Amino acid sequence: MFPRYLVDFDLQRLPRVRTDVIVIGAGIAGLFTAIKASDTKKVIMITKKSLLDSNTRFSQGGIAAVISDEDSPEYHMQDTLVAGAGLCDEQAVNVLVHEGPDGVKDLIRMGTQFDIENGELALTKEGAHSHRRILHAHGDATGAEIVRSLSERTKQDPNIELWDDHYVIDLITQDGECHGALIQKPDGQRVFVEADATILCSGGAGQLYRYTTNPDIATGDGIAIALRAGAEIRDVEFIQFHPTALCYPGAPRFLISEAVRGEGAILRNINGERFMDKYHPQLELAPRDIVARAVLTEMEETKVSFVYIDITHETEELIKHRFPTIYEFCLRYGLDLTTDWIPVAPAAHYMMGGVKTDLHGETAVKRLFACGEVSSTGVHGANRLASNSLSEAIVFGRRIIERIAELPPLNRIPSEFHVAVHRKEMPQQAVVEKKLKLQKVMLRQAGMKRDAAGLQRGLDELKRQSAFFEYALMKREEYEFSNLLICAMLTTKGALLRRESRGGHFREDYPQRSDAWVKHIVYRLEEGHLKECIQDA
Repeated sequence: MFPRYLVDFDLQRLPRVRTDVIVIGAGIAGLFTAIKASDTKKVIMITKKSLLDSNTRFSQGGIAAVISDEDSPEYHMQDTLVAGAGLCDEQAVNVLVHEGPDGVKDLIRMGTQFDIENGELALTKEGAHSHRRILHAHGDATGAEIVRSLSERTKQDPNIELWDDHYVIDLITQDGECHGALIQKPDGQRVFVEADATILCSGGAGQLYRYTTNPDIATGDGIAIALRAGAEIRDVEFIQFHPTALCYPGAPRFLISEAVRGEGAILRNINGERFMDKYHPQLELAPRDIVARAVLTEMEETKVSFVYIDITHETEELIKHRFPTIYEFCLRYGLDLTTDWIPVAPAAHYMMGGVKTDLHGETAVKRLFACGEVSSTGVHGANRLASNSLSEAIVFGRRIIERIAELPPLNRIPSEFHVAVHRKEMPQQAVVEKKLKLQKVMLRQAGMKRDAAGLQRGLDELKRQSAFFEYALMKREEYEFSNLLICAMLTTKGALLRRESRGGHFREDYPQRSDAWVKHIVYRLEEGHLKECIQDA
């Protein structure tokens, strides 16, 4: 039984703040939509930490958009559909590939400085792309540049009020309509922020897994609070594991961008043998799920915890110019990208599914929108095409603001609204231990290779942990663990239901793709109980 609200509250006793639009999250989706909304609306932007803490800031490769005359939206669409393994929404992909270039122009107008070569925007190629269409900045610091430019614009905007270090506990709804958010301030006090529209831009759930390229803040909050509020959650069994994260003693799982392979890097096993020719004709530029499983297979067969990525055959000048961030980071740990093979292993990177939306980012809950990794627009299907995520955020961010402009004013929710549930006192326990246990369950039972027995064991263990919902929660880490637990249960249950292998979901007991599973698994809550619906794609 899932709770509707994580905490008890009484609106009569809470301070109220009124605004036009709430934006939750500070990645590219949150920053871009807040700036767009601020042209005509008052915006409160809420971040768990600060404007500089998001998945976007760590994005290296770039943003995919058709810029070159040699490319076309049709090529981009075909590449996206192939990578998505039969589960993409063709209408959503069509929107992405045709509106992406204008979104990039918006970013440039907002101050983003993409790399230029010979007087034109520099383009590179990544896995499963048929043409060079990836724009990048400072070589391999595209996300950091986008966050820099949009953050500066946001700070200067008089219509955007920034609430750093605030935590959204839940969304307040009545009669299927979102009225705003219940928020905990840095000092522990709570406030109700009421708005005509609420936009979830809270990122993904990389912290479901012990090894991830995501920062600590990626705890699946948006997915869990949207589910509790009445939204539908779709396709969360599809987790993308990036095949090349740094795997070296003392170093974090730092992303070694796919663009490194796009510029000619090759993968070698512990014996120095190039191996991708055994797995796919596109070699190192095969779709990410195929490369990641190939890497895992080589690790298992050679009984080591890593493989190597090797770009030493390229010139020192090219490597330092194109990948300055990766070069400098590796150097801190005594690894030289220009002369050394770099040890790498797969790590959880991106959730293809999320909060189900329409083509204007609206969820099943009126006035509630989702944008970026937290959303499921239908663009990514079973496996996201490299660098489509940043494009998706700006394309659907623009569409969300168009829809919000059409909304009538919101009727205020009555002050008598309150939630009172008898909850047990939280025992003395370390939530960090519970989180680590959850991450180990997900890694072992719902990781890159899955089977029915392991998934059932994992789901049983997660259900035992669900007793956590019965306690009175007060702290941010308790809310985060609750949200991770919900996301873990959704992912594991979906993986158990889907009896096939497709995209980011691989079942060793059902290793083939099945035409019977050209379907989506969609969840919603009914009176606290999780209900799944299997829908045709």
